[in-house]
Amino acid sequence: MNDKPWLDHYDEGVPAELDESLLVPLPRALERAAAKYPHRPALDFLGRRMNYRQLWREVRNFAAAASSAGLRPGDRMAIMLPNSPQFVIAFYGALLAGLTVVNVNPMYTPSELDYQLVDSGADALVILDLLWPRYAEIAAERPLKLLVRTGIQDYLPFPKNLLFPLKAKKEGTWPKNPGGIPWRRFLASGGEPPALELDLDRVALLQYTGGTTGRPKGAMLSHRNLAANALQVQAWIPDFKEGQEVVLGVIPFFHVYGMTVAMNLAIVGAGKLVLLPRWHVGEVLRTIVRTHPSLFPGVPTMYVAINTYPRVGDYDLTSIRACISGSAPLPVEVAETFEKITGAKLVEGYGLTEAAPVTHANPIYGRRKTGSIGLPLPSVEARVVGSDDEDLPPGEVGELVVKGPNVMMGYWNRPEETAQTLKDGWLFTGDVARMDEEGYFYIVDRKKDMIIAGGYNIYPREVEEVLYQHPAVKEAAVVGVPDAYRGETVKAFVVLKEGYAGEVSEEDLRAFAKERLAAYKVPKLWEFREELPKTAVGKILRRRLREE
Repeated sequence: MNDKPWLDHYDEGVPAELDESLLVPLPRALERAAAKYPHRPALDFLGRRMNYRQLWREVRNFAAAASSAGLRPGDRMAIMLPNSPQFVIAFYGALLAGLTVVNVNPMYTPSELDYQLVDSGADALVILDLLWPRYAEIAAERPLKLLVRTGIQDYLPFPKNLLFPLKAKKEGTWPKNPGGIPWRRFLASGGEPPALELDLDRVALLQYTGGTTGRPKGAMLSHRNLAANALQVQAWIPDFKEGQEVVLGVIPFFHVYGMTVAMNLAIVGAGKLVLLPRWHVGEVLRTIVRTHPSLFPGVPTMYVAINTYPRVGDYDLTSIRACISGSAPLPVEVAETFEKITGAKLVEGYGLTEAAPVTHANPIYGRRKTGSIGLPLPSVEARVVGSDDEDLPPGEVGELVVKGPNVMMGYWNRPEETAQTLKDGWLFTGDVARMDEEGYFYIVDRKKDMIIAGGYNIYPREVEEVLYQHPAVKEAAVVGVPDAYRGETVKAFVVLKEGYAGEVSEEDLRAFAKERLAAYKVPKLWEFREELPKTAVGKILRRRLREE
C-alpha cells in the first residue's frame, strides 16, 4: 500500500519535501530580503509604506535596544499589539536579539494578561498605548524588566481609531506618568544588535492554546518550526512569486494562523504585507482596491462578510489570486460565491497551534474535495490511528496524528501534557478524522469540547470557571451552537443557587463575564435551568446539551 497516496494529487510544482537548505531563522530571511530587495515595499500601513531596507533597520534597532535594556537570549518578551508595523518590528527584533516571543491577544482582560505573563515568566512587554490600563491594573504585582508602549501615531501622522480594536474613551485616559519607554525613544536607545548565531532548534515563540486543565498553555515553537511552516505554505502556492506577492494581513498576527500565513509568509517571500489592525469589511474592500493583494489568508467569517456585503459589486477584487481559509470549517457555498466574485481560488486548510499551525490544505489549482481538509503539506506526514496507536486503513475513523519540521518542541513547563501529545515525534491532534484512498483527509469531529467562533478557539472550561466565580451560580456548562456567520457561537447553561431565581438576570451574568473574559469568549446565548444532564458519577454532559 502507498503510505503517502496524497503525493499523487499535489499541484504541479509543489515539492514533496522542503529543501532543508532554505531553512533559516526568520530574522535571517528578513535580512536576506533586505539585501536582495532593499527598495521594494515591505509594509503598507493604512497608506504609509516602509521598504525592506527601512524595516530591517527598525528591526536591528529594536534588537539592539532590547539588548541594551538588559534582556538576554532566552528571556521572554510579550507582545500585545494589533496588526501594525510595531508588531512586525517587535516580533522580528525580539527574535534577532535571541528572545522568545509571547504573543498576547489585545482583547485580553487584566486577569487573562496576568495569567499569561506569569505562566510564561515574561521579562518584557510591548503594549499598545490604548491598552495601557489593562497592564496598569496588575503592574504592582507583575513588574517587568522592560515595558515599551506605542501607538498608531508612531507610524501615521494622525490617528484612525476606527481601525484599532478599542477607542481611548473605552479604555480610560492615560496617567500623567504612565511608565514604560515610548516606542521611538526605545528604538533610539541601542547601538548595534548582538552578534548571535540563531539556532534553528531554539525556542522562538510561546504561542498559547487551551489544554485539558482548562487554562491556556504555551506551545514551544522553535525557529525551525516557524520558518518551516512559512516555507511549506509558500510551496503550496505553485505560482508564488518571490519579491512580488502582496499579502493582505487582516487576520490577527497574535493568532498563530495569521502570524504564519500572512506575516511570515510575506516576509519570507520578500512580498508586501498590507496591514489592517482590525476587521472592518468596508475598509477591507477599499484596501483591496487600493493595494491589489494577490494573497488573502482568512477565516470563513471574513469571506462570508465580503460575499454578503450589499455593494460588493462596486469593488474590483480581481487582484486576489489565492486564499487559504483556516481556523474553522469552510462551507462550500461560501467558497463558491467568493470565487465567483473575485475569480480567486479559495481552499480550506487545517492546522493547530502545536504545528505552527498549518498541516493540511486542499490544492490551490488541483482537485478539491467537498468537506475535506485536503492533503498534507510538503514534509508533513499524517496518519489516522486507533486506540492502540496503530494505523487504520482508508475510510476508518480514528485520531489524526501528524509529524514534520513544523511540529512543536512541547508545552512550556508541562512535561506530562507534552508526553501525552507528542509520541516519537508524532503530534496527536485530538481531532477525529479519516483518510480516503487518495490521501485526502476529513475531520469527523473537532476536539471534543472546543468551540470555534469566527476563527477563535474557545475552551468551555475557561468560560465555565469564570461563571462559577459568580456568587449566584450553582452549576454552569458552556457549549458551541451553530451560527450562520461565526460558524459557532457560545451558549451558557446555568443553574442558579437557591434564592437567586428571578434575582439574577442574563444581563447580570453577561456583564460579570465581560469583566473577566475577552469579548469573543463571553456567551452570546444563555439558558437558565433547574438542573443539567449528568453521568452516573455526576459529570455534566456537554454532549447532550449540544445535541439539544
